[in-house]
Amino acid sequence: CCCRLERIVVCVWFSLVSVLIYLVFILFYLTAAVCCVKMGQSEQRSERKEQDESRMEILLELNLKQKLATRLGILLVGSIIFVLWCWDSALASLTLGALLALMLRNPTNVYAFVMTCKRDVIAFHRFVGLNIYLLRRDRRGCSVAHCFEQTAQLQPQKICFVLGEQRLSFAEALQLSQRVAGYFQSQGLQRGDCVALLMETRVEYAPIWLGLSQLGVISALINTNLRGDSLLHCISVAKAKALIVGSELSEALQALPPMELPLYEYADESQSLQLAQATPLRPALATQPPSTAKLASSRDKLLYIYTSGTTGMPKAAVITNLRFLFMSAGTFYMLRVLPEDVVYNPLPLYHSAGGMVGVGMALLNGCSVVLRKKFSASQFWSDCQRHRCTVAQYIGELCRYLLATPFNPEQPPQHQLRLMYGNGLRPQIWTQFVSRFNIPHIGEIYGATEGNSNLINITNRTGAIGFVPVFGRSIYPVQILRCDELTGEPLRNSKGHCMRCAPGEPGLLVGQVDARRATSAFHGYADKQASEKKLLRNVYAKGDCYFNSGDMVVGDILGYFYFKDRTGDTFRWRGENVATQEVEAIITNCIGLSDCVVYGVQIPHVEGKAGMAAIMDPERKVDMDYLSIVIRGSLPPYARPLFIRLLAEIPRTATFKLKKRELALEGYNLEAITEPIYYLNRDGVYRQLTAEQHALLLAGKAGL
Repeated sequence: CCCRLERIVVCVWFSLVSVLIYLVFILFYLTAAVCCVKMGQSEQRSERKEQDESRMEILLELNLKQKLATRLGILLVGSIIFVLWCWDSALASLTLGALLALMLRNPTNVYAFVMTCKRDVIAFHRFVGLNIYLLRRDRRGCSVAHCFEQTAQLQPQKICFVLGEQRLSFAEALQLSQRVAGYFQSQGLQRGDCVALLMETRVEYAPIWLGLSQLGVISALINTNLRGDSLLHCISVAKAKALIVGSELSEALQALPPMELPLYEYADESQSLQLAQATPLRPALATQPPSTAKLASSRDKLLYIYTSGTTGMPKAAVITNLRFLFMSAGTFYMLRVLPEDVVYNPLPLYHSAGGMVGVGMALLNGCSVVLRKKFSASQFWSDCQRHRCTVAQYIGELCRYLLATPFNPEQPPQHQLRLMYGNGLRPQIWTQFVSRFNIPHIGEIYGATEGNSNLINITNRTGAIGFVPVFGRSIYPVQILRCDELTGEPLRNSKGHCMRCAPGEPGLLVGQVDARRATSAFHGYADKQASEKKLLRNVYAKGDCYFNSGDMVVGDILGYFYFKDRTGDTFRWRGENVATQEVEAIITNCIGLSDCVVYGVQIPHVEGKAGMAAIMDPERKVDMDYLSIVIRGSLPPYARPLFIRLLAEIPRTATFKLKKRELALEGYNLEAITEPIYYLNRDGVYRQLTAEQHALLLAGKAGL
């Protein structure tokens, strides 16, 4: 009886203390909340316009109201648990009290768990579905060609590809691919051989390399903008045994030295053949019986897709059948694309975005895909409306080009899009783009062609390139490592291991390499030495291996990742690190969304690199006085570009990536550059650089 009475007294005492703490906390919370509201009203009014423009939601720490609300919720849930299960047990009551004390002391993890629980459950469900799909295909040894055959047999009459007035049904695409397989099998091509494909976007593009893949032949998808040495390099590095060229690109081959390769020219019915030494491919395929040979497996090489070449010659990234399945099905599953969707794909088909993620929607998932030979901002919405597209794809600067088109509020673009997905939508224009064009959902995807650090934003989180659940890093091991922002080299502790970044700390994005899993495998490049350079070893433990993405990102407490810069793009000036993307965002918004790149240039006798901005301004409309005011008011002194160069056009890749390397090599040399260069004077105003100032800079007498 005494023991029972003692337990009752302890329980009553704990209950009274809990209720007292609960009441005191409520009073404190209400008082603090009223103070926060009053203090924040003026600040909210002044910041409302800025928030509407950017709406970046990077959460690095909880504010007072969030902490109070979280602690109040902890106490409320703890009180309910106590009343229902712990009131008659002293041990359970003390355990609950200890847990509550730990959570009250640091409410951040509790807040993150509650705020991301729904997101993580949805992502986990979709991720499990994706992995089951990949596991089944891998165990059965299914290639992309095998999956496409299954898709085509289920809906043979449905339209597979559309280009202008051309239509290709699934049955026609399947028959064409089988004819390609039969023809090149008769030409002696074997499993493991490579064929270079140089062809502009057309409905036959994917069926051609798909037919080659039936034989286990690898297709090297050549960038149609390459000429001369770059083109020759891409053909030779792939060790191609044959070359298929579209008639529209025959001039590019005629300018090359003679090659000892069998040439096959593919022309439309309305085109005439241009290469006398080439075998006409279209008539040969018309009489070729289809072949149902399936000589490739899921782990065989499927494609070589080349990097953009912004830092040198393009490298051939290896794409296996399983990698293709992961990239295409990953987007399909994670963003809930439907087989009934019509996907608008205005991107080039030799690139991973248009040729894998875009085309894969038809080959694997049964969607109809609308193609376009060349992206047009003025025709984008009319194309979407005419073909009744429900999903559209973007990349790089495409969204900014659409925003730069004339705006007519009385005639907003008409479309049926429910989703736009892609990579490279800048946070500075995200909200403006969504609101102007009424896009219900943006699916931002992060991932390199050859990389395994793949992320995806499925929640419409403004500016985020994706997320990893706070408690799911072991399932999807993508990490942010501390590194030198100038060189990109990871920093290591006394034990020689790398260190994770805290929320808000910029670092290097890496992904653990595991060849057994499609989601984290790394197949590298055709050049094995180039592949090894992308790997980091002994990161957290001896023998482990991670892929180095080369990108600087920032994480928040909710597990979201935000792109910051490319390693190597950041430069050091006046003892501070300058992130080029931040400076580009300020200048771009000031000059009306024109192209702008920022890079570092070397000045003799001065430590570090000075900032230089190149702006596309063919008509010389940029108001330098206004730009000077904006830069002074928005950037610290060390981040303000010392030079501004106005160009008629900024060099770019075919996927809209701006080439900084060429501009950085040209620098501010007045003898080699004919365009105007402006120099930041001591009064904070940009004026045209004179020959006298240039001479002082070279002599180290400019007072820098």
